[in-house]
Amino acid sequence: MKVPMLDLTEQYQELREQMLQTLDEVMGSAHFILGDNVKKLESDIATYSNASHAIGCGNGSDAIHIALQAAGVGEGDEVITTPFTFFATGGAIVRVGATPVYVDIDPVTFNIDPAKVEEAVTEKTKAIIPVHLYGQMADMDGLVAVAKKHNLFIIEDGAQAIGAKYKGKTVGELGTAGTYSFFPTKNLGAYGDAGMIVTSNDEIAENCRVIRVHGSKPKYYHHVLGYNSRLDELQAAILNVKFPHLNKWSELRREKAANYTRLLNEALPNEVVTPVEVEGNYHVFHQYTIRVEKRDELQKYLKEQGVETMIYYPLALHLQPVFKNLGYKEGDFPEAEKAAKEALSLPMFPELALEQQEYVVSKIVEFFKK
Repeated sequence: MKVPMLDLTEQYQELREQMLQTLDEVMGSAHFILGDNVKKLESDIATYSNASHAIGCGNGSDAIHIALQAAGVGEGDEVITTPFTFFATGGAIVRVGATPVYVDIDPVTFNIDPAKVEEAVTEKTKAIIPVHLYGQMADMDGLVAVAKKHNLFIIEDGAQAIGAKYKGKTVGELGTAGTYSFFPTKNLGAYGDAGMIVTSNDEIAENCRVIRVHGSKPKYYHHVLGYNSRLDELQAAILNVKFPHLNKWSELRREKAANYTRLLNEALPNEVVTPVEVEGNYHVFHQYTIRVEKRDELQKYLKEQGVETMIYYPLALHLQPVFKNLGYKEGDFPEAEKAAKEALSLPMFPELALEQQEYVVSKIVEFFKK
């Protein structure tokens, strides 16, 4: 059996007729930049996120960058974040001229540990970026307490967590702003790059809108240095077709996650650490990520058996060569470094069949018995 990490073909077939009709309408309108589809998606995502504003942009990386710039984070500032995340989080901080300050993660959730955040705050700290990794929101109560005490912005990186909730609150609702990625592999994915910022801060929202169009307001009059990062009308149209299905897809992901957890805990209670949904959270399982010793050997074995897996992420940000100037070294963040050696994400998508999951688990069992 072949089990892919992600298969979008069944989803497309379900939506194909509506998708083609919608794309034909966009092309027939000849309106391709910041049109009605972008406006509709922004309105729907704002409502979905309990936010006053949603601002579409080119991709999830730009969303973080724009949100930071819109909040006034820049040269000489420090931004506290997690070292266990995709590069875009740290990269956006550096691109606005600020310095990333990393703190370790909670080994249970893989998310930033609020208990370690306050000790990293200095007079230069301007913001905190928690990353809601794998589809589960970080411990926002602890982060909000630190932010309020020290008058800091919180920019929530929700690239992997659209639809996730923390004690009933959505991405961006507890922070100053939240950001989404609509990369094709995401729970709500476009057919190319796309991103969005959500916020209830009117000033930051307006700043975001100006920054995404080269910093111009009105057109051709530039008061800030922005750049070209507009959400494409065709991608917005695609996302508008998909968006009504998001909650159903989230529930299916949760169902697949429950299947994996049951099967793995029954077969390998001591060899595999399965994901934990923290009480009060609603985990949308962008990834189903286990922890195992001999992770690399297991991945190699599964590949030989036709099972595709992914490692998110094999090298923590503080050890990335591009951040060498920050002065971090191996051993500085032991939980993040341990996770980088043990984390393995199994195939996960709404259409994943139980038979496929049983096959994946049977091959993991086979590996450990050998």
